[in-house]
Amino acid sequence: MLFDIERHEALTPTPWDADRAREALIAIVDDIERHQQADRTWPTHPRDDDEPKGLLHKSLYLGAAGVLWALHYLAREGAVQLCSTPAQSMDRVHAAYLESPDTGEVVPSYYLGEVGILLVAWRLTGSRDTAERLHACIEANIGNPTNEALWAAPGTMLGAWHMLEWTGEPRWRELFLRNVEQVWRTWLPDDKSACHLWTQDMYGRIWQMLGAGHGFAGNIYPLLRGAALLAPDQRETLFERCETMLVSTALIEGNHANWPPVAWKTGLEQMLVQWCHGSPGIVTAFAHFPKQRSPAVDALLLQAGNLVWSAGPLTKGYGLCHGTAGNGYAFLKLYQRTGDAVWLARARAFAMHALLQRDAMRQQHGQGRYPLWTGDAGLAVYLWHCLQGLADMPGLDLL
Repeated sequence: MLFDIERHEALTPTPWDADRAREALIAIVDDIERHQQADRTWPTHPRDDDEPKGLLHKSLYLGAAGVLWALHYLAREGAVQLCSTPAQSMDRVHAAYLESPDTGEVVPSYYLGEVGILLVAWRLTGSRDTAERLHACIEANIGNPTNEALWAAPGTMLGAWHMLEWTGEPRWRELFLRNVEQVWRTWLPDDKSACHLWTQDMYGRIWQMLGAGHGFAGNIYPLLRGAALLAPDQRETLFERCETMLVSTALIEGNHANWPPVAWKTGLEQMLVQWCHGSPGIVTAFAHFPKQRSPAVDALLLQAGNLVWSAGPLTKGYGLCHGTAGNGYAFLKLYQRTGDAVWLARARAFAMHALLQRDAMRQQHGQGRYPLWTGDAGLAVYLWHCLQGLADMPGLDLL
């Protein structure tokens, strides 16, 4: 088996209803706005209440920065009308993070630290001081030894890439390429896998992970996004190594493919199908691999999408990182990549199921789950993208 059936549930037969999706999107945003607290954060959901206890989250992944970005984006797109002004909250959110950081200490981290917060703050305000501090934080994180996206350069270098896209300033290109040097230097051949892999030194363990949260897919994503900035020979090497890795580590059954969280640990309990580990994150990261360059890569991405569909929605819930909406982005990416409407239909089917999961979770816990990557803010953006046929991952492709 390429997935654990106990981690998934049957897809609801509820047909796609654009009006219902639009109404749900508006209702979600209204609920988010009504539950913003005086300190510009949101109540922590029981499922997001990890150590250290009692903190109100400010980060892009789990806190106010991600929620405020989602509100700003949806209003900018014309999806909703807001009662609040997200930009006016960002300085306060950053100050609150410095006073009481989400993880117990101030760290650069793109997802859980200062870089993600500063990037949203600059996007919403354009502050020069914010840009200066952002540059310094990204630079300070280049040598982070974890070698993965959550904490280290493969995550924070996205700040430089986005700033280059938005401003065109040469210093962001230079900073991005300095990060590339670090990521490339630590990308080493692995005899057992017959490909190049990164080794993570994280949480007291040394391992070689493959997924989008902590492993290969998460590391390769900024390289593929910034491939045009690389020298031609380095870009060719990038594409060749990507193909070799996908082919050599894929587990295939019929027209399905999946990848274990850790290279060569392939027991059933290891076979996850969620954005952070497994096929969904592989698809969203490698969707930026050049189309029709490699028949093998094109085929594997389709097989990965088939696996996500066959596995069905996740019992964990509806979020982006390890939930139904995040898995649905694999379908949206394949729709964007292939033009085949079947993938959009599958994404929309997952959207209808995610709404039922949200209703059930609210009934169980008596409150909303608001963060961008685990809850309602991410679901709202996903609904909008299903309505519009868009595929950009919130907080990654899109800020």
